[in-house]
Amino acid sequence: MCGIAGFCDFSKKSDKKTLINMTDVLHHRGPDDSGYSFFENNFANIGLGHRRLSILDLSSHGHQPMVFESYEIVYNGEVYNFKEIRTKLQKDGYRFESDSDTEVILKAYHKWGIKAVDLFNGMFAIAIYDKEKNKLVLIRDRTGIKPYYYYHKSELFMFSSELKSFHENKGFEKGIDTDALALYLQYGYIPQPHTIFTDTYKLKAGHYLEVNLELNKIKEIKYWDVLNFYNMPKLKIDEDEAILKVEELLKSAFEYRMVSDVPVGLFLSGGYDSSLVTAILQSNHKERLNTFTIGFHEKGFDEAPYAKKVASYLDTNHTEYYCTQKDALEIIPKLAEIYDEPFGDPSSIPTSLVSQLARKDVTVSLSADGGDELFAGYNKYDVSINYHNKFSKIPNILKSSLLKTMKLINPAYIPIVNKTYNFSTKYEKVKEMLSSKDSVDIMKYTSQQYTNNELNQFLLKAPMCKLTEFDNCNLLNSTNDEMNKMLAIDYKTYLVDDILTKVDRATMSVSLEGREPLLDYRLIEFIAQLPSELKYKDGIKKYLLKEITHKYLPKELMDRPKMGFGVPITEWFKDELKDYFLVYLDEKRLKKEGLFNVEEVISLRDKYLSGEKQNVKKLWYILIFEMWYERWM
Repeated sequence: MCGIAGFCDFSKKSDKKTLINMTDVLHHRGPDDSGYSFFENNFANIGLGHRRLSILDLSSHGHQPMVFESYEIVYNGEVYNFKEIRTKLQKDGYRFESDSDTEVILKAYHKWGIKAVDLFNGMFAIAIYDKEKNKLVLIRDRTGIKPYYYYHKSELFMFSSELKSFHENKGFEKGIDTDALALYLQYGYIPQPHTIFTDTYKLKAGHYLEVNLELNKIKEIKYWDVLNFYNMPKLKIDEDEAILKVEELLKSAFEYRMVSDVPVGLFLSGGYDSSLVTAILQSNHKERLNTFTIGFHEKGFDEAPYAKKVASYLDTNHTEYYCTQKDALEIIPKLAEIYDEPFGDPSSIPTSLVSQLARKDVTVSLSADGGDELFAGYNKYDVSINYHNKFSKIPNILKSSLLKTMKLINPAYIPIVNKTYNFSTKYEKVKEMLSSKDSVDIMKYTSQQYTNNELNQFLLKAPMCKLTEFDNCNLLNSTNDEMNKMLAIDYKTYLVDDILTKVDRATMSVSLEGREPLLDYRLIEFIAQLPSELKYKDGIKKYLLKEITHKYLPKELMDRPKMGFGVPITEWFKDELKDYFLVYLDEKRLKKEGLFNVEEVISLRDKYLSGEKQNVKKLWYILIFEMWYERWM
């Protein structure tokens, strides 16, 4: 795993020293080696930088930037099937000097151009400079496992694995996009393609970007979209056949992700997803696998005992660590550095801790992210469908009347219920759900911490609505029922910009490569074509995945309520961590920034600290933003 950075500076102000600084700020992503290529041509100064974490071919043959004829590459990620692709290329006369996947990617691009990406099974952020055609091509993997940012304003184009590189270039104008800030307050993350900065973007998953150096023009092109597979006719397949096919794909995906020249471990929560990954791999490996778990002392959050039982049953080499408020106190000040864009998922704390724990013993760790989005594991799916069914039964005339009445009533003045937890937010969400078109709309509203009305209250500048992948539900055709529509949209929003962002930054902050075996593209392409009844059957979430798991682990060991990777921030911030709210949600600080309605923020803070039942996540999101602002602005 690595970090990449670079630029095309048409003003020719960026030099090699700039490139080195932009690259070396990513040292944590690649402490083993570094490389820099700097070019001056008639059109621009071009820089390609690379930091290397050695995983495959630990020799100097894997050094980047790597050159072949007129092409030069820097690349972050892993292409797991590189040996098969190399064999194809060797049959066509290509010779190889290394055992690295980088050389295979470069020569595959030389052979097939952009079509080579269709062969790649893995996670990747690739930059290839074509010196003959004066073109730079950036490619991001299908799901968006690897991050990819770019900045384009006037005479300067930059790209990087993390936003922090851009701050090392004097040409970077770091203006806050207040509409993206509104998205962050709603979701706790900023959905692709947006970022917190103006003129700065995430390269969308399944897309590539072409930079024409002669014209200073950029063009983003889609090469893969999960929606295309959801839109295919649903397979007429019986349950047993589906189970066998999925199990076959899982085994292949898991084995691919064990390919490494350094030690590999697994994150184990004790839930179905990580337990299945561990069970299948341990059943096929004689040596004991290394597994790692984080627990909590607070009741209702601790999954460690379940993970320990699974590890004991499978006889893995298991390590667990219990996260305390003291640990959180040590991690929280680092979050703005690790996540150099505001990122509000509090499970970033234990994810960072489990990454630190694993890095002591291994250089690669497998996660089990994506199981809920593939197999329908989240409670929000059936909750959203139930709400949609209820609201769709209300006649339109009555809905319209209800909405008009609710808009006239301030929820703060409704007796008794106005004192219940988060009532005003729930009231606003009901208003939005009454106008919703489908379950995806309702899932979007129920996922938001701040409603649209609350954004207008808390932000000084009323936000404009930015389009996100949530707005692409209309691209899903009638072969999809409400469940499959939600799975498709969640795959393109919450999975990529929350879950995968969290894991990538946490693992890479300690130079640990995180791999995602459930996100093999062959798996989602097949599962997208299955009817939802095989994923959510008779009230059983993740039905298919559970049936496969029970082949490897006793059902009685696995059957328990779903917990998720929750964090007890409500408890923590009433105790040792409450000073954070007093320091960062300070009236003078907020007024100086000029972004928030200070009275609203202070009122919410004081109500919470006085013991009133308030949604602490709303305060947490603003706190994280303030800590980010202090570090980067």
